[in-house]
Amino acid sequence: MRQGPFQPIRGARPARAGCWKNAPCLMDANMSRKESEMVKLLDREILTREVTEWKGLHLFHAHFSSCSQKVRLVLAEKGIAWQSHPIDLGANENISERYLGINPRGLVPALVDDGDVHIESNDIIFHLEDKFPQPVLIPAANRGEAEAILRAEDDLHLDIRNVTFHFLFETPAPPKSAKDLENYRRFGASTVAGEPDAQKEKEIRYWRTYGEQRVSQADARKSVAALGRAFAGVEARLADSDYLFGAELTIIDIAWFIYAHRMVLAGYPLAAQHPAMGAWYKRLSNRPGWATEITMPPPLAAVIERHQQRLTKEGHSITQVCGMTAAG
Repeated sequence: MRQGPFQPIRGARPARAGCWKNAPCLMDANMSRKESEMVKLLDREILTREVTEWKGLHLFHAHFSSCSQKVRLVLAEKGIAWQSHPIDLGANENISERYLGINPRGLVPALVDDGDVHIESNDIIFHLEDKFPQPVLIPAANRGEAEAILRAEDDLHLDIRNVTFHFLFETPAPPKSAKDLENYRRFGASTVAGEPDAQKEKEIRYWRTYGEQRVSQADARKSVAALGRAFAGVEARLADSDYLFGAELTIIDIAWFIYAHRMVLAGYPLAAQHPAMGAWYKRLSNRPGWATEITMPPPLAAVIERHQQRLTKEGHSITQVCGMTAAG
């Protein structure tokens, strides 16, 4: 059994109203989040005070971050003007004193909207939908179900990390030193939305564990299986529909597209394992502007290609490890 930050997502729960067949369901579909539950920092928690004076929308993000990609696609689909503030994750800029003064959790993305700071990607998306309702990306009739599905998607975040750090690239040295992790703990507010926050400590434990042992092949295999189970739910939805909520694109399509894209980059045979999802993924890849948001910088693409060539030569590619075939 895996311990600590590598704890896997367990098998699907019994189906309930609004849950996808074979997919995790973490809350009832009719359970709607309240505004008070949105993760927006209190003014006293924003320690990098300059941002409280900013006007308009400012997004702190990283190009390869799946959560950042999700928010950027929402902004693109809605045609919203925003100012870009790239964060270099490789240089640990996300755990600098300045950035932790904006997002105490040290995660990307973070949105500054007229001086207010929102720090969770799904909350940022709902905030944008409420503030910029056109075009509609979360139909009112499906809002509760959309929230349930996004919570299920978010619960797979550690699994997408495991896939990334095992099948796409693996750092030769611990990416965060003991000093880095101590600064991570020391800087930034100790509360989020007025409450003690455990998320930062979870992140610190994750990076300490990763620095000690990386992601094992067994852990990576379990994460691929967890994502495959979730993809089975997406496949069922797409059996007789162009999009996950019918005839129109919604945020649910955007969220699962990002995970599908990360898995395709890792070598997962999406079309062979989930044909309807494979066709859906191909259609969405051709939407105007989407390729720009997901295309990797050439240096990173080269790193991934070398790593995957080595895995294949050693018999450790995602298809070899998980017993899948690329052919349909």
